[in-house]
Amino acid sequence: MKAQGIDVINLSVGEPDFNTPDHIKAAAIKAVEDNWSRYSPVPGYPELKNAIVQKLKNENGLDYAPSQILCSNGAKQSVCNTVMALVNAGDEVIIPAPYWVSYPQMVLLAEGTPVFIDAPIEQDFKITPEQLEAAITPATRALILCSPSNPTGSVYSKEELEGLKNVLLKHERVIVIADEIYEHINYVGEHASMASFDDIKDRVVIINGVSKAYAMTGWRIGFIAAPEWIVKGCNKLQGQYTSGPCSVSQKAAEAAFSGDQQCVEDMRKAFERRKNLIVKLAKEIPGLEVNDPQGAFYLFPKCSSFFGKEFEGKKINSSTDLALYILEKAHVATVAGDAFGSPECFRMSYATSDENIIEAMSRIKAALALLK
Repeated sequence: MKAQGIDVINLSVGEPDFNTPDHIKAAAIKAVEDNWSRYSPVPGYPELKNAIVQKLKNENGLDYAPSQILCSNGAKQSVCNTVMALVNAGDEVIIPAPYWVSYPQMVLLAEGTPVFIDAPIEQDFKITPEQLEAAITPATRALILCSPSNPTGSVYSKEELEGLKNVLLKHERVIVIADEIYEHINYVGEHASMASFDDIKDRVVIINGVSKAYAMTGWRIGFIAAPEWIVKGCNKLQGQYTSGPCSVSQKAAEAAFSGDQQCVEDMRKAFERRKNLIVKLAKEIPGLEVNDPQGAFYLFPKCSSFFGKEFEGKKINSSTDLALYILEKAHVATVAGDAFGSPECFRMSYATSDENIIEAMSRIKAALALLK
């Protein structure tokens, strides 16, 4: 549609719309000039791993050794490395729904079985300890927990994590894969990590990286912080299919973790302002059920009240139908909830300008009002 000259507002993209901060770009330029252009160690340069160790200590109060860190080509590879290293055929992996689209596919690649726990909007898209207990079987190998969440923006508090932790303590085989890539895009203050509980830390794999907090999606640097036996397994695996991540990107990431963090807070404030704006506008649209996300940069409204309605012969039977209708009628790109395991919702990213948000929501409101 854009190629045809149509003005489409894109609320489908899951990445910050900011540019990488200048001091990080300067570190990358210097790395090129200093000839950081050769193969890097599979788990990452020692300097980067040390910077991550310091980040975890200073920001999260967590003690890790460099041998417990493995750097990869983005947090996505970090998740996949972990799943591939831990999960065998017949193993079950618990995935709260809504979930990021790749989690179930990674489990299937590892010949495991995804087990979904539904966490609807009425629960603020978060699972309860009772639900977790009911889902665990002798075959359960891992729980993938994303907080702040893609696609919902929900954030688990320390008290909520402790409730889940107390269930997990009874099941020693279960590893927690804690995807914390949206850690710094958080509107409730301090980030809570499952690894902060000493009695389960040796069964937690933290996934993080530079993509979201530092607007570095294309630089492709993620990491795991984990028990050394898991890091060793992931290191063997990564050594066979990608080796170490990009040398220049690693030097940029080192500067991101060890440099001035004001850029992170500036972007977080902008996202919070946009969140407040899109939530306010979405709540003014009749038929949408909206919660107030506590992190990330997504809104995940419930839209099932429109199912069965139609306009000009176009009937809405699913969130996929609705997303296509919004694209064709309102010229706004969103993402259907089907892909996230929640077919009654759809995802909008507010990683765009205030002006785009205001115009997009106005268009969506008008288009949805036509459905009868």
